This record gives sequence, C-alpha cells and structure tokens, in this order.
Amino acid sequence: MELILWILAVILVVAGVIRLFQKQILWGIVLIVVGLLVGPGGVSIFT
Repeated sequence: MELILWILAVILVVAGVIRLFQKQILWGIVLIVVGLLVGPGGVSIFT
C-alpha cells in the first residue's frame, strides 16, 4: 500500500509541476499540495 501511495504522490506532484509550466498556477498548486498530503512522507489521508 505504501508503494502505491508513493507512486500516486509522485504522479500528482509531477502533474502539478507540469500545470505550473503551462501557466495554470492554481491547478498546479492544488495538485502539488494534494500530492504532498497523499504521500507517505506527508500527512497521509489513508492513515
């Protein structure tokens, strides 16, 4: 389960960075924050 959370967090953060480069600042910030919250290193919403 932890591996799945890491993969999901990485995908969300990468998608957020891509959105920032596409000038979609709000979506980029939201995706990065959600990625950090989901990741096992952050405050996981599943525990």
